[in-house]
Amino acid sequence: MSLRLFTFAAPVRFHALTGALLPWLWAATLLLSAAGLYIGFFVAPTDATQGEAYRIIFIHVPAAWMSMLLYLVMAFWAVIGWAFKARLASMVARAIAPTGAMFTVLALWTGALWGQPTWGTWWVWDARLTSELILLFLYLGYMALVAAIDDTRRADQAGALLALVGSVNVPIIYFSVKWWNTLHQGATISMTAAPKMATTMLTAMLLMTFAFWAYAFAVVFMRSRAIVLERERDADWVQALARQHQGTTS
Repeated sequence: MSLRLFTFAAPVRFHALTGALLPWLWAATLLLSAAGLYIGFFVAPTDATQGEAYRIIFIHVPAAWMSMLLYLVMAFWAVIGWAFKARLASMVARAIAPTGAMFTVLALWTGALWGQPTWGTWWVWDARLTSELILLFLYLGYMALVAAIDDTRRADQAGALLALVGSVNVPIIYFSVKWWNTLHQGATISMTAAPKMATTMLTAMLLMTFAFWAYAFAVVFMRSRAIVLERERDADWVQALARQHQGTTS
């Protein structure tokens, strides 16, 4: 019974479910992004201290959140796949890694764009910036490791171990501004305190966060479906899909 509770969904059911969800996720991505960018760049007031340069936060902050969260989700599914031999969990972990790396690059790039007018430099070896850069190396290391090992099971196990160890870096990123004296400003939004920004600013940031969530789900599902089809290519249901596709294109 306990094994059934922890066993991930079957690839055939996952493929069908995600296929149905994808159009809705892409629609949500477009609508939320359009609303968030419009409010953030055209409705939200100009910051009294940083002027117009602060508007990069509507992309930078949600991207930074996603970079950390996706790493933890990737590590979770990688470990589930390792511990319970759940093949689909390992596939999902692999699918998450490139998207997490992309959000990490986006956070670093927009942070540099924000830092140049604010700090007068594109980069400083600040605790948060440095730990975020390490997060990018962890994503790249995970992808390189699983790609370098020919045996799929061994690759998934090695990747899970690296992802698990690397997850220690995520709380370091989050708490770095509290643990060390850094240039990076503290949290603008907290679960235990009122927001330190105007309502329109908060609305734009939350809309962009939900847009990034929808985008992450859509891209990860698309990549997971491709990995599933590749690994399950000899299964009857994949062969049936291939014959159906050939019939519709002929």
